[in-house]
Amino acid sequence: MSSHVIAICVLALMFIVATAMPINMGVIAFVGAFLVGTLVAGMETKAIMSGYPAELFLTLVGITFLFAQAQNNGTIDWLVRLAVRAVGGRIAAIPWVMFAITALLTSVGAVSPAAVAIIAPIALGFAAKYKINPLMMGLLVIHGAQGGGFSPISIYGGITNKVVMEAGLPISPLTTAFTSLGVNLAVSVLLFFAFGGAKLMRQQVPKAERSGKGLPVSPFGPPVAVAAQGPQIYGDAENESSSEERLTKERSGAAVGAVGGAAAGSVAGAAGHAATDLHEGPTFHQMFTVVGLVALAVLTLLYKLDIGFVAITIGLLISILSPQVQKRAIGQVSWPEIMLIVGVSTYVGVMQKMGTITWVGDSAASLASPLTVALLLLFVGAVVSAFASSTAVLGSLIPLAVPFLASGTGVDPIGFIAAMAVASTIVDVSPFSTNGALVLASAQHIDRDVFLRQLMIYGGIVTLVAPVALWVLFVVL
Repeated sequence: MSSHVIAICVLALMFIVATAMPINMGVIAFVGAFLVGTLVAGMETKAIMSGYPAELFLTLVGITFLFAQAQNNGTIDWLVRLAVRAVGGRIAAIPWVMFAITALLTSVGAVSPAAVAIIAPIALGFAAKYKINPLMMGLLVIHGAQGGGFSPISIYGGITNKVVMEAGLPISPLTTAFTSLGVNLAVSVLLFFAFGGAKLMRQQVPKAERSGKGLPVSPFGPPVAVAAQGPQIYGDAENESSSEERLTKERSGAAVGAVGGAAAGSVAGAAGHAATDLHEGPTFHQMFTVVGLVALAVLTLLYKLDIGFVAITIGLLISILSPQVQKRAIGQVSWPEIMLIVGVSTYVGVMQKMGTITWVGDSAASLASPLTVALLLLFVGAVVSAFASSTAVLGSLIPLAVPFLASGTGVDPIGFIAAMAVASTIVDVSPFSTNGALVLASAQHIDRDVFLRQLMIYGGIVTLVAPVALWVLFVVL
């Protein structure tokens, strides 16, 4: 058995073990990377660790830390109601606004993970407040980002068009761009109605809530933001929550500057009575946080600075203003999900170092039937991208297809490139890919284990179905 086959079998075994037992797959993947890298590939530890996704780790930590603070000081809650007021209370329009914003961001050159990282936490805040299916909301954010990702001035579009032009193959940038937008839009429409979109179309936010009136008011003082509630709360933050709960019970009926209970925890005192009534306006902490979020978008989208470093820097500035909120936010960073994602990415990095990915692509391209080769290359692009960077996949797999497309097989290069582009990016809904990981990490109000399973199931379905559907539409027909 070759080393490549062993590496693939170990990856499959990881999924089986993680599914059958309540063990974080990231832990299994780190061990797998160590054993396969040293015993099978003869790699040194430094070579194994070169596949560790440090940038992705920093992005996930920075974004979840920053938005946990924004949630805890009431900023996200305030922005959600402000946006609902802007769309006239039409709840069904909210997911499509999120889709359009992320599509617009990526179409004008934003890196897809950056757009998702900025929009996903806000979108899932909407979903939690207005009982929109969080899976549908998160998926529309990702599909929106991928839908706009192949415009001629986008990152994906630029990479794809450059590789194809250097290979001397015919190219149609607009065909690829509209194919990506059309496919992702069509999938989003199906998701919208499959996850309760028809019901949302019959609902509207009450006028009192749209105007900021008639909102629940704390019996202990001015309205305050309700803290994010997630399974990652521990340590000092948990102790503070318990102590404040006891304090509130003791002072029941008195005017105090905090809402007791684990739900509000340490946030109330630190947030400075975060106002939730729109006509009262945001607090200083909330306005400072909004400025920070705008700065995050400007610095990462326009100046191309690393989103992880920028998010942590802004988070530090907010922490200086609200140290108590910072303590709780650290506990809300999605550590189990981060372990899962970086572990699997490290193992895939070992497979890439070993040449397993290239071996699979070469094996597929060596088959006799051109249509079969085209289908297998689409599958390779989809499967690899579900676990790794779509940018890297586009830059490596399209060149593998060049000899096949240039050999006069009868396969239309323009149609195949469009199919390969979409197949290699639409699977970013997988929780093991950057965009899926960001959406998973942004899910503060729901059971993340359930959400992870849903993303895995949906990602698996897309990985299996999308290559076949694209093959039929753009290669066979």
